[in-house]
Amino acid sequence: MSRLDDLVDTFELLDDWEQRYSYIIELGEKLPAMPPHLMVDRNNVKGCMSTVYVSAHWNADEPGLIQFYGDCDTSIIRGVLAILIQLTTDKTAGEIEALDMDELFTRLHLDEHLSPFRHVGVYGIVALMKQQAKELDEAFRDTVCM
Repeated sequence: MSRLDDLVDTFELLDDWEQRYSYIIELGEKLPAMPPHLMVDRNNVKGCMSTVYVSAHWNADEPGLIQFYGDCDTSIIRGVLAILIQLTTDKTAGEIEALDMDELFTRLHLDEHLSPFRHVGVYGIVALMKQQAKELDEAFRDTVCM
C-alpha cells in the first residue's frame, strides 16, 4: 500500500473537516526542526502566502534516496508540508517527479477546503521539491560520471 493510501485511510477515519484540519496541524507540529543554516533564499518557496522552506538531501543510509527538511510559519501549511515530506521521504528523484498533486488534493479533499491561494502555494512547494530532487540527482550523476 502506498503512503498516500495510508494517509487517505487515516483521513477517512476522521469524521469531518475539523478533525482532518486538526490532524494536519498535528502532523505539522511533529515535523522535525529544519536546521537554521538551510533557511536561505534558494530554499524559500516563492509565490506562497506563508514563509516556507524546503531542502533536499541524500539519505545517508540509503544512497540514491532523497529526504527533505522543511519549515513553515503557518500551522496548516506546515501540516501540508509534513504530508508532502512524508510522501517524498526515501524516494528517488524520478519517484518525486511523478508525485501527482491533483491526486493528492482530490484524495485528501484538500481541493474542497484550502483556498485557491493556498493551492498555488502548495503547488509551489512541490515544484521546489521536485526541482531540488532533480538537481541533487543530476549533481550525483555528474560526480559519478567524472
